[in-house]
Amino acid sequence: MISDRVPAEADVRRKMMLANENALYARGCLSVAGVDEAGRGPLAGPVVAAAVIFKNGTYIRDVDDSKRLSPAKRAELYDIIAAQSIALGVGIVDNLVIDEINILNATFLAMDRAVAALPRRPEHLLIDGNRFRGGDATAGIPFTTLIGGDGTSESIAAASIIAKVTRDRLMVELDREFPAFGFAQHKGYGTREHRAAIARFGLSPVHRRSFAVRWEPGHSK
Repeated sequence: MISDRVPAEADVRRKMMLANENALYARGCLSVAGVDEAGRGPLAGPVVAAAVIFKNGTYIRDVDDSKRLSPAKRAELYDIIAAQSIALGVGIVDNLVIDEINILNATFLAMDRAVAALPRRPEHLLIDGNRFRGGDATAGIPFTTLIGGDGTSESIAAASIIAKVTRDRLMVELDREFPAFGFAQHKGYGTREHRAAIARFGLSPVHRRSFAVRWEPGHSK
């Protein structure tokens, strides 16, 4: 019974994860880029976005919202996605720009930069979330926003993994530069240990000054 059910469940998931992409291909679209970001909420470090284009029909088992995956599984899938995608781009916006233009605009900018980094221009963007404002690279490209898209779209989920792994690796590098804050462990998020380090050592050059309210004791968001 179970062995008969598993392939059927896997097929249902495959169809669900490819449904948005397949609908666009059916309308004549030749290339679809999934776009997602990592790092909107942390107190320190950059926001990172990724854009991924797969060949029509590409499905990688276990690709899912990066938050649902272990670090080891994300690292494994990062390599598989990089190998199987036909185009991949990453956009990074540092904390100084985040403070200057706010995190929402910085997220849009990172997404625009990710699309700009693609070696080919996509014909349609699938973007995780409910809002998007294009920039120079994305101007004129039709897009669809999908709430929860990182768990329901193969290309967006792949982008979420690329963005998350890229950002985590950057935070490990920043940990070597600013070891007092524990960036390698919490990746800049507002854990109790991170807030305690801020209280003890002050702010590093990579902290987001515009997130000041989140440094207060007891604030966990």
